[in-house]
Amino acid sequence: MTFYDRFVTLCANRGKNPSPVAVEIGLTKSTVSNWKKRGTSPTDATAQRIADYFGISVEHLMDGVQNEKDPAAKSREVSDDDLKFALFGGGPVSDAQFEEVKRFAQFVKERDAIENK
Repeated sequence: MTFYDRFVTLCANRGKNPSPVAVEIGLTKSTVSNWKKRGTSPTDATAQRIADYFGISVEHLMDGVQNEKDPAAKSREVSDDDLKFALFGGGPVSDAQFEEVKRFAQFVKERDAIENK
């Protein structure tokens, strides 16, 4: 996975697009384009700013490796409202749809627990 791919994923996890996030961090939109087109990575100083923005370590940002100090590595409680917003953007969702999503989330959690033994 390239740096650009990790950056896009982190942005998506926050429900944001990469260019506006770059601007929030104080970067230009063309910086993000360069990461994508050229496959480059940010400077150390820029990587630190991005990591701080997402609340993760630079190591996780650059390599996708989490460590115990990363807030992202810790389990989080997710409310039903969080799930509905994340998956359906706050739009309408039927009880049946929501229950299906919760069953799938439980499946993923159990699968990961088995794989990480």
